[in-house]
Amino acid sequence: MTTAAEDLALIAEAAREAGELAAELRLKGLQIDYKAGNSPVTNADLAADALLKYRLGQARPEYGWLSEETADDPLRLGRQRLFVVDPIDGTRAFLNDRPWWAVSIAVVEGERPIAGVVFAPQLHETYTAAAGAGAELNGTAIAVSGASALENCGMAGDPRLFEHPAWPIPWPAMRVEQRNSTAYRMCLVASGVFDAAVAPVPKHDWDLAAADLIASEAGAFVGDHTGRPFRYNGSKPVQASLICAAPALAPLILDRVRHIAEPK
Repeated sequence: MTTAAEDLALIAEAAREAGELAAELRLKGLQIDYKAGNSPVTNADLAADALLKYRLGQARPEYGWLSEETADDPLRLGRQRLFVVDPIDGTRAFLNDRPWWAVSIAVVEGERPIAGVVFAPQLHETYTAAAGAGAELNGTAIAVSGASALENCGMAGDPRLFEHPAWPIPWPAMRVEQRNSTAYRMCLVASGVFDAAVAPVPKHDWDLAAADLIASEAGAFVGDHTGRPFRYNGSKPVQASLICAAPALAPLILDRVRHIAEPK
């Protein structure tokens, strides 16, 4: 069995190849289709997915595979390790020539990621982590912020969410900014650019796994709105919600979101 560091080197190189391919295809003009739920998918998503499936499958044929753009194969459930992939996380940003899209790849062993990379090609940012070895941005160690109050904190999320009148307790004034890619939002928390990211809606494993490891290794709390950490490679690869936050902020956020009903 290869080490987490060896797997990280493999997926980091593959992520760069896939990101460069996606950027090249966009320059040539995209073919756009829509999946269930009106979610866009482009020829670049599919080409990057195919590249990664071939490249990683050739290197680690014994690993399972789970990707947003590939039909799920239940054989993954019996594999000791698997790749969890989103070839383009933040497709709407990709379509609109915003830089906040990324290639996200994790290696999951059992139920937890042991290697993860999130590569944002337009920003020239590569976030990486191996279990127990810390997290890095472009080869330099990163860590979460020391924020300890919600007031005036940096929150990566949809401003409309926090302004909604249904919250039992209104959120305080915060710097709230949207980033289309869930994985990239979590990496911004990992690097201390933002203090937290909140999404009280279900998220798929491929949205989360790589950035979960990166943020956790950088010192963040990562889990759902009940405070549970994520467990990956289940029969239904979906998590209830996302809370990613500096450790002192996490309990303050969880106090405000625990009332949310879990999806059935």
